[in-house]
Amino acid sequence: MTTSNSDKTSRCRGPLSRRSLLQAGAVALSGLGLTDLMRLRAESAALPGADSDTSVIFIWLPGGPPHMETYDMKPQAPLDYRGDFSPIPTVVPGMEICEHLPLHARVADKFSLIRSISHAHAGHGDGMKHILTARDPGTPEDFVTISPMVGSVVAKIRQKRNLGVPNYVAGTDAGREPVDTYGFGSAYLGTEMHPFFVVGDPNAPKFEVKNLSLAREMEGRLNDRTALLAGLDRIRRDVDTRGSMHALDEFNQRALQLLSSNKTRDAFDLSQEPAALRDRYGRHPWGQRAIMARRLVEAGVSFVTMVMENCTPPGQPAPKETVYNWDSHSVNCHLFKDALYRLPVYDQAITALIEDLYQRGLDKKVLLVVTGEFGRTPRITSQIGTQTGVMQPGRDHWPSAMSVLVSGGGLRMGQVVGSTNSKGEVPKDRPLTPQDLWATVYQHLGIDYNQTSFPDFRGRPMPILPSGAPISELL
Repeated sequence: MTTSNSDKTSRCRGPLSRRSLLQAGAVALSGLGLTDLMRLRAESAALPGADSDTSVIFIWLPGGPPHMETYDMKPQAPLDYRGDFSPIPTVVPGMEICEHLPLHARVADKFSLIRSISHAHAGHGDGMKHILTARDPGTPEDFVTISPMVGSVVAKIRQKRNLGVPNYVAGTDAGREPVDTYGFGSAYLGTEMHPFFVVGDPNAPKFEVKNLSLAREMEGRLNDRTALLAGLDRIRRDVDTRGSMHALDEFNQRALQLLSSNKTRDAFDLSQEPAALRDRYGRHPWGQRAIMARRLVEAGVSFVTMVMENCTPPGQPAPKETVYNWDSHSVNCHLFKDALYRLPVYDQAITALIEDLYQRGLDKKVLLVVTGEFGRTPRITSQIGTQTGVMQPGRDHWPSAMSVLVSGGGLRMGQVVGSTNSKGEVPKDRPLTPQDLWATVYQHLGIDYNQTSFPDFRGRPMPILPSGAPISELL
């Protein structure tokens, strides 16, 4: 876990390779990411859900957001549990949320809150892997998955789908794109099922999608598409000598078409959005990732993961009372000052996305899921902050209770599913698991999780979901 702003890079955010991202070879490799994603394995029959016109936006909140400062407040609990904030009513009778999420309150009829999901993994590594894969995380110390992340499963099932855009996209801060940073790995499905990464702040003046900019650069210096293919092949062979990629196969041409297609580039081009709409989402990394997610699913991407970890724009200083991600230990940050800093940014981005999806008629096609790896301890603890040098409140890891927001997908909105006890410690009504959440997602995507499996590293057929059932209240 993170213990300070100075050492959070190594302790909380997983393996990094920032220097390699600055090297030309790594940029070239990034450019080949789409080729790797589109490398298909010939299979005789289409899988259930492969052709369904549905998609998912998965907003990932690494570190673990505090459920009792967001969606599951306990105003009647003792002071050292309930904290400093108060609940406010929403447009949904009986649904209350944090006072610092006022925009949420106005659109609560367009989302539902699940308050009773829990699991047993309290470390960042094992917690993330369990949430993201819906399986036993294996080794708790790292973020390397032994089972594929759900996004990779969707990419595998829809690998033959060709809509001119990648089937699986993930947006992260610079240096956070390695698949093992959070547990985004595709495990035994193969590296071609990794997400197509969009790295950096989409609001930056010189922002560009490296994978696509490489294609532009190569097209500018090579004479024709055959030469471009040969150029890609030379880079791929060079990478192959290090054993990190397979050779190009018969699906080269499809990957090349995606790399150089206007549809792919347009899907990522935020300049095509009205300035007023971009302002509505927020001119910060979270807001612009959210609007990019909407553009991507509108263009046909099946699964989009957008990471909302650090809300401070690159190059700007963050207040010393705050922490990089949602890991609000007292040694990391002042729980309430950190929340006051990040919740308005979060409130703006998430509600703009929800409203935009509904206004564009995408609320049946697209299911939005917002979660982190766990909640935070119901009881507040205090400790001297590493950055502040003074006593400050915080909450530790707590997988026994967490809140998840879902919106759209043709599901029933404007409700709260489940509850926790009076102190926010454990589920009281309708206990649920991450597997139940993903069963609901798979059902939305038209994927038969009971009948779909893939061979693991030992060749054993592995169901994409070991247990769980769709959450009936949402159906």
